[in-house]
Amino acid sequence: MTRREFTGAAAGAMAAAGRSQAAARRPNLVYVFADQLGLHHCGYGGDEHARTPNIDRLAAESFSFSDAIASSPVCAPYRATLMTGKYQSSTGMVINELRLSPSHECLGHVLTRAGYQTGYIGKWHLWANELGHHDETRNGFVPPGPYRLGFDGLWAGYNFNHTYYNSPYFGNTARREIHKLYEPDSQTNMAIDWIRSAAKKPDPFAMFLSWGPPHDPWGWNNVPPEYAEMFRGRKLPVRPNYSEVRDPYADEWATPSPRYFQDLPQYMQAYYAQTANIDWNLGRLVKALEESGAANDTIFVFTSDHGEMFGSHGRRAKYIFYEEAARVPFLIRWPGHTPKGKASDACFHSPDIMPTLLGMMGLRIPRAVEGSGFEGVALGKNSKVPETAFLQGMGTTAAWKDGTEWRALRDQRYTYATYRVDGKELLFDNRQDPYQMKNLADDRGQARLVSHYRDRLVRWRKEHNDSFEACTWYESRWTKDRNIVDTATGVKHDLNALREIQQAHPPSA
Repeated sequence: MTRREFTGAAAGAMAAAGRSQAAARRPNLVYVFADQLGLHHCGYGGDEHARTPNIDRLAAESFSFSDAIASSPVCAPYRATLMTGKYQSSTGMVINELRLSPSHECLGHVLTRAGYQTGYIGKWHLWANELGHHDETRNGFVPPGPYRLGFDGLWAGYNFNHTYYNSPYFGNTARREIHKLYEPDSQTNMAIDWIRSAAKKPDPFAMFLSWGPPHDPWGWNNVPPEYAEMFRGRKLPVRPNYSEVRDPYADEWATPSPRYFQDLPQYMQAYYAQTANIDWNLGRLVKALEESGAANDTIFVFTSDHGEMFGSHGRRAKYIFYEEAARVPFLIRWPGHTPKGKASDACFHSPDIMPTLLGMMGLRIPRAVEGSGFEGVALGKNSKVPETAFLQGMGTTAAWKDGTEWRALRDQRYTYATYRVDGKELLFDNRQDPYQMKNLADDRGQARLVSHYRDRLVRWRKEHNDSFEACTWYESRWTKDRNIVDTATGVKHDLNALREIQQAHPPSA
């Protein structure tokens, strides 16, 4: 079966379940995600140097997708997939600094139509359409209306910012508000206050909290002093696949400079310190949810949009298929429903998040969703799910520069990837070679295995109309002034069209 077929089956089953439980109060949802936190940098993920006791405790109380994969390991494409359940090749959100069309039926639309109180706090990254000038209000303020993709309740967001002291956010006006505390501390305070209030009301609630750390910059002035002291001067090991030989397929953002390698020890110390801070805030949030009396009726998710390379394979940053960038924590706790401390290595990836959550909540899954519902797996039931996760890298579309485009797939054992520019193929056995240091595609004895995965990726691309183009192809066909164009109608969705777009998602009967 394709992922579409799995989703259709899940939608039908959940629709029937939803009708039979119509009188019951649906579960709440608290979805918390960090920015740039890989699974490998969590204590429960195997990092003995991490200070993540609250994340680790949550893992012991939760169900874990232990091989959760970011299908596009970079900020804005991940968020577009989270909201739509679709791949980059369908959302058009091929990199950061684009503005997502609100013509998609999104997670927030479904929640709002179902009567949920909604709240969104933190980084949004689906609004700005201008590379640079990130501090300008025109790039930070997401006006009320369709570009909030259905989140019509509490809004304390910004497009993106990574200076975590005196950082800005916006409500329902373009007046800039300032976090007086360290940003995650202030955001968590907001979330706690909102949950306490929402839990007292009869309607269920859905809160999304998008923390900025541990995303760079990693200067000590961007870390609370008490957390900086935990790691300042500590020797933190790089991974065995660390290399100062730069990856020739890396673009300017992913290519480490000589100075980067010199400063890497301090960068890692600050990264671990920022991670320790969000761990503390996670603990506060979970405690407040429990004290509100709503914990047993709440699906609580902790995850991240992607990881960080830190010199592995001669790369920095993210947006690559390697484990350091693509593999993320994904914990789901729903007391009495999700098995405690259990894990699955099912091939769960970003397009599956939306249908899985909606399936668990008994809500209708939009027909256009391309991911699959893994709610049966998360609820501890035997459930057949797709055996492969697919990944896309559309190249250096932040600068519209060709040459770094890739596609990949990952199953429970292997990662296969190929670059567009020269057809280079890579195949790694993640069980025997967890650091992905031996490319089996270079071994003639593995030709049949390589051919098998090559064919699977080609079939998937055909099914999803992914023609594997150079990144400038998307500039000329999908965008206008960095706004995503509706490819079906050729309409540019911008502020001038807000009035019309507000009619795009009327309440369901």
